[in-house]
Amino acid sequence: MEHEKSIIRELLGWVVYILVIVGLTYLIITFVGVRTRVSGSSMETTLSDGDQLIVDKISYRFRDPKRYDIVVFPYQYEEDTYYIKRIIGLPGETVQVGGGKVYINGEVLDEHYGNEEMLNPGIAEEPVTLGEDEYFVLGDNRNHSQDSRDPSVGAVHRKDLLGRAWIRIWPFDKFGVIKHE
Repeated sequence: MEHEKSIIRELLGWVVYILVIVGLTYLIITFVGVRTRVSGSSMETTLSDGDQLIVDKISYRFRDPKRYDIVVFPYQYEEDTYYIKRIIGLPGETVQVGGGKVYINGEVLDEHYGNEEMLNPGIAEEPVTLGEDEYFVLGDNRNHSQDSRDPSVGAVHRKDLLGRAWIRIWPFDKFGVIKHE
């Protein structure tokens, strides 16, 4: 009899332990971070096709997104599709692309992560003034990126930012915190 109570107590202990782990995992995935995979070459050479990342979902609850942050957001025309791009334009700024360069409020943006001259200015050929909660995002591989220059993406609203790319966990030889320049 005493042995049966001991087994039941042990089983209940394991059930409670498993429920706590599942609960903590849910809270972390919902509010702190989530794993995502890079698909495509739009962020080369910073991020590559197949890279696995942890996205920090909590930072933007305490601070505003900054220029050069690499962010993840849903693509509005395809369910379960997320884009990863770099923030270039901040709320209230005017962004324009011309001569292969990005201009913020008429000044050339200092960039050192792109790998070639941007050929297609898209909708940013004309000045794009961002609203109070809008961000202009571009891929680092500008000529192979569907980003804010494309009307189907456009400016990204703050509420749509899933989070900020934080750590690359795969491949192991590139493991580490992602630099936001």
